[in-house]
Amino acid sequence: MFELLLQSAVFAAGVVLPIFFLVILGFLLRRSNMIDGAFIETGSRLVFKIALPTLIFLNVAELQLGQVVNLAQLGYAIVSTTVGFIAVWIIAKRYISEPTQLGVFVQGAFRGNLGIVGLALCAGAYGAQGVAVGSVLLGFVTLLYNLLSVWALTASQHQNAKLPWAGVLKEIVRNPLIISIVLALGFAALQIPLPDMAKKAAGYFADLTLPLALLCVGGSINGKVLRATSGLALHATQLKLIWLPVAQIVVAFAIGIRDIYLGSLFLMFASPTATVSFVMAKAMGGDSELAAAIVALSTLASFITLAIGITVLNTIGWM
Repeated sequence: MFELLLQSAVFAAGVVLPIFFLVILGFLLRRSNMIDGAFIETGSRLVFKIALPTLIFLNVAELQLGQVVNLAQLGYAIVSTTVGFIAVWIIAKRYISEPTQLGVFVQGAFRGNLGIVGLALCAGAYGAQGVAVGSVLLGFVTLLYNLLSVWALTASQHQNAKLPWAGVLKEIVRNPLIISIVLALGFAALQIPLPDMAKKAAGYFADLTLPLALLCVGGSINGKVLRATSGLALHATQLKLIWLPVAQIVVAFAIGIRDIYLGSLFLMFASPTATVSFVMAKAMGGDSELAAAIVALSTLASFITLAIGITVLNTIGWM
């Protein structure tokens, strides 16, 4: 038993530590002024608009649909995310009276950093197929994240406000990640081969995705924000990293989801709060300081919770 536990701990370290080191490196580079806010903004935009869509497309397009699409996993991800959102909303509504904090808290507790940390974890645990399975999951859950986040941030501050669904749908249709996944699934379904030269060139570009993205995540962590972390940020982080993923993964196992589909669910659901939640909170009049604190705290704390979670799941044979 001890040997199995040790092997699982080594496996967890191999998945989590490379990501942790890159995030910490980004933080240190920002502190030493080797990278600045402009670098992080430009790098993040490059990742979101070009590099990450390229990575997703290459990993999904040449696989059989049966290797990446699991309807039970996708359906469960949508249902469990919605149920988790409703549960957090009910709890937060009862204890948080400040409208500008309510929606921010809810978003911080349920919206994970799937596109960067989640995919990096899937790559570390399962390789190229992990990226492919995680990418499809990312596409479906991101759609839901956008809809629920807008509702939470709007409804919490303006009880009778008209929600900007037209704008939300427009952003979804124009989202480079969604476009990439749709195109890749089309190529996979029709088994359209990719030219070797184009695939090789795109591969070079895709290779920079996760290192650059993780450096930007680390560089965006604000030490001052961490020192001023509030109780609300701590509670949101606990929900995001512990209570929601534990409940989601136990139910997923109970309904028969297994192997890479179960493991990738955990890695995506247990990822820290998405950095875009800060951007949305600020743009929609929410408490941006609380949003920044949740992002920073959950990012750093996630490396501990993920290491423990991966070790436990690997030991009991769930990963």
